[in-house]
Amino acid sequence: MSENAFNFDALTPDFMWYALESIGIRAESGFLPLNSYENRVYQFVDEEKQRYVVKFYRPERWSNEQIEEEHAFTQELVEADIPVAPPISIAQQTLHHYQGYRFSLFASVGGRQFEVDNFDQLEGVGRFLGRIHKVGERTPFAHRPTIGLQEYLYQPRTLLQNSQFIPPHLENAFFSDLDMLIRQLEQHWTQAPNIRLHGDCHPGNILWRDGPMFVDLDDSRNGPAVQDIWMMLSGERHEKITQLDTILEAYEEFCDFDSSQLKLIEPLRGLRMVHYMAWLAKRWHDPAFPIAFPWFGDPKYWEGQVLAFKEQIAALNESPLSLTPQW
Repeated sequence: MSENAFNFDALTPDFMWYALESIGIRAESGFLPLNSYENRVYQFVDEEKQRYVVKFYRPERWSNEQIEEEHAFTQELVEADIPVAPPISIAQQTLHHYQGYRFSLFASVGGRQFEVDNFDQLEGVGRFLGRIHKVGERTPFAHRPTIGLQEYLYQPRTLLQNSQFIPPHLENAFFSDLDMLIRQLEQHWTQAPNIRLHGDCHPGNILWRDGPMFVDLDDSRNGPAVQDIWMMLSGERHEKITQLDTILEAYEEFCDFDSSQLKLIEPLRGLRMVHYMAWLAKRWHDPAFPIAFPWFGDPKYWEGQVLAFKEQIAALNESPLSLTPQW
């Protein structure tokens, strides 16, 4: 697969039709693009009037073993009656190949947007996260990565240094503050038991029907349990504590939570901040990214990141969130 394949130019409607036909699925409708940038994901209807979603994986991002390991984890969750969207097995395969591309097929699942400020829904999410992690702690991933400083800090730092994105007049301030943040993150990062995680469990990856439906385990990896919890928290400190209490009370109906992991919330937020910038820089050659993230090339964005580094350093030096005492 050539470097040009990263922009998915080959994924014309005809190409996708023939790819699906190669596994016995005949699309009758057009292909409706869904919100995905790392991969390409489309909804369609087949000749039997069944609605499906097909995901074409970004070339060279994951190995076959890593994708299949995610699929196996998803199937474990399904067998434990946990609401996730598993890939469909055809001829005993969930990962399919067509002319250099890899793809998987899913049933199309609908639902409303998960409401983070709805405490009944938050409780439901906490309950199922506990069940997901109970399955996830059985055995770690063998092929998928583990959240750590190398992938989330050091590699992004090198990529940003070698990129042309940071405006020249901001370079000194940007990298000086980035390095200060990295030193702070090194000091605050502590090892915790690693389990298999959803990995990218933000509200946009949860649909709501009669309960939560967890979608898009593409970033699934090993890491601390709190990684799947902290992105649910928003607002002022007292609001985050109330949200955390709600989630964890329900979570611990099914899985124990080590409250010492709460001190990893701000380090994980810092890691995600640095990793996200580098991800955008790394993917910028994909034409979808300048269209979706036009602000990334604006000097004002990078000025804002310098300020964000300072704010995150301050957050790291505040007391970690703690659970409300139970009387």
